[in-house]
Amino acid sequence: MRSQARTLPALPAGDEPGAARSDWHTLAKLLPYLWNYRWRVGIALLFLIGAKVANVGVPLLLKKLVDALSIKPGDPQALLVVPVGLVVAYGALRLSTSLFTELRELTFAKATEGTARTISLQVFRHLHALSLRFHLERQTGGMTRDIERGTRAVHSLISYSIYSIFPTLIEVTLVLTLLAVKFDVWFAGITVVALVFYIGFTISITEWRTQFRRQMNEIDSTANSRAIDALLNYETVKYFNNEDFEAKRYDENLEKLRRAALKSQSTLSLLNAGQQMIIAIALVTMLWRATVGVAAGRLTLGDLVMINAFMIQLYIPLNFLGVIYRELKQSLTDLDKMFQLLAKNREVDDRPGAPPLRVTEGHVRFERVSFAYEPARPILHDVSFEIPPGRTVAVVGPSGAGKSTLARLLYRFYDIDAGAITIDGQDIRGVTQTSLRAAIGIVPQDTVLFNDTVEYNIAYGRPGATHAQVEAVARAAHIHDFIAATPRGYETVVGERGLKLSGGEKQRVAIARTLLKNPPILIFDEATSALDSANERAIQAELRRLSQGKTALVIAHRLSTVVDAHEIIVLEAGRVVERGPHVELLERGGRYAEMWRLQQSGRDD
Repeated sequence: MRSQARTLPALPAGDEPGAARSDWHTLAKLLPYLWNYRWRVGIALLFLIGAKVANVGVPLLLKKLVDALSIKPGDPQALLVVPVGLVVAYGALRLSTSLFTELRELTFAKATEGTARTISLQVFRHLHALSLRFHLERQTGGMTRDIERGTRAVHSLISYSIYSIFPTLIEVTLVLTLLAVKFDVWFAGITVVALVFYIGFTISITEWRTQFRRQMNEIDSTANSRAIDALLNYETVKYFNNEDFEAKRYDENLEKLRRAALKSQSTLSLLNAGQQMIIAIALVTMLWRATVGVAAGRLTLGDLVMINAFMIQLYIPLNFLGVIYRELKQSLTDLDKMFQLLAKNREVDDRPGAPPLRVTEGHVRFERVSFAYEPARPILHDVSFEIPPGRTVAVVGPSGAGKSTLARLLYRFYDIDAGAITIDGQDIRGVTQTSLRAAIGIVPQDTVLFNDTVEYNIAYGRPGATHAQVEAVARAAHIHDFIAATPRGYETVVGERGLKLSGGEKQRVAIARTLLKNPPILIFDEATSALDSANERAIQAELRRLSQGKTALVIAHRLSTVVDAHEIIVLEAGRVVERGPHVELLERGGRYAEMWRLQQSGRDD
C-alpha cells in the first residue's frame, strides 16, 4: 500500500527546550508523523481486532469442547463427530490469532520504521541548521546518546501502544462483557476491582520510579560524553600521563550510574511483587466463586475451564502492563529529550521567502560591522572595509584581534549586532544560507577531516567529482606525491578527525577540496600555517593562481604570506588601525611596520 505524501511536522510555536512537558504533549508531537501512515494504521487495527476476537473465542470453544466430552457411555458417533469438529475449530482459532497478529505487524512495520526514519532525519537536519554557538557548547557523546535513545523510543512507543495497550483494552472489554452476560455480575465486578487496583498501583509506583530513570539517562549521557571526549583527546591524555585520571573521572560517573540503577531495580522489584499479589488475589477469588458454582450445579465443568482460560488470557497481558507502562514512560522521557533538540531555536535562520544569493562580480563589503559573542565581551567595533571583485584583501593583527571572526561572519555562522555585510549589494542576512555558502570557499586554520578515505575528504568539496578531478587538485595542493606513496593511495583512511595525517598534510587536503569547490569568493584563514617553508612557497604560488579573478579574503599572522595582497587591513582589539598595500604600510612606520620588523628579526609579539 502506498503511503500518503510525507511532510515534516512543524514544532509548535513557543516550544522551548527545557520547558515542563506532559506525556500527552510529547505524544501529541508524535501523532503528526504517524498521520502520514493513517491508512496502514487503520488496516493494522482491523487485523488487531480480528486477532483479539479470535483469541477471546478460544475459551468459549474450549468450554464447548469440555462440555461435549460429557457424553453418554456407548455413544461412539458423538465421540467421533462433536469433539473432533471442536478440536479442529479450536486449532483454526489459534491459527487465526497468530495469522492476524503477523498480518498486523507486517502492515504496520512500514509505519513504524518510516516514522523513526523521518524523525531521526529531521533531528539530523535540524542539528546541522543550528548555529556554530550551539555546536561549540554541545557535548557530542551525550547528544548522540539522546538521539539513539529517542530513535529507539519511537519504535517502543508505537509497538507498546498499538501492539500491547490497545489490544489489551479490546480484550478486557470483550471478556468483561462475556462474564457479565453469560454469568452473574460478580465475576465482572471482581475483574473490574482487580483491574482498578492493578492499574492504580502500577501507575503510582511507575510515576514515582520515573525520576530514577531520568537520573540514569543524565548520568549515562554524562559518562558517555566524558568517555568520548577523553578518546578524542587521546594524544593529550598521553602527553600528560593522565590515563588514570581519566579512568577515575569515568569511574565516578559509572559509580553514580550503578547507584541509580540499583535504586531503579529495587523499585522495579517492589512494583512486580505488588502486581503479582493483586493478580493472585483476583485469580483465587474468581476460581473460588466458579468452583462453588460448579458444586452447586449452576455452572458446568466447561464454565470453570472457560473462566480459568479467560483469566489466564486476561492477566498474562496485564502481567506485562507494569513493564509496558514503565517502557512507555521511559520512551516518552527519551523521545521528549530528542524533541528538545528539535525545539532548539535556530540562532541564524533564513528569513521567510529569502531569495538565493546572486553573485555577479563578487564584491564583498563590511559596513560598520560590530559583533560580540557575549554581550559583555565585544569582539568587533565599527569595522568597515571592502574587497573589490578579483582583488585580494588580507587581514593581519595579533591573536584575539577578531580576524577569524570576520570569516565566521561572512559565512554567516553568526549574525552581526550592527552594520551590514553585503555581496554584490545584497545583505547576506536577506539571502538563503545555502546559496551564500555555495559561493564561498574556505581553507580553515584548524582543518578537521572525516574518518574516511583521502579521496572522500578531497571530493567533499564537490560531491560526485571524478577521480581525475580529485587527483588534479591534489597535485595543485602538492599532496599527490604523498598520497601516491602510501600503500592504499587515495583509499587511505585518515582516521578520526584526520589524526593519521600531520597538520601540514591535513591543511593541503583542505586546500585541495577548496580548489575542487572552485567558488567565486575565497577565504584563507592561516591557510599555510602548518606547512614548511618550501611547501608554503609552492602552495602560496598555487593559491595566488587560484585567486586570479576571484574575490579573496586572506587572514594571516605571518606577514610574509600577504605582501602581494592588494590591500592589508591591520586589526587590533577589534578595530581597524591601519590599511593599505604592504610597501605603503612599511613607509608609514606604524603598527604594521612594527609587526614586520619584529617578525623579520625572528621575534614575534
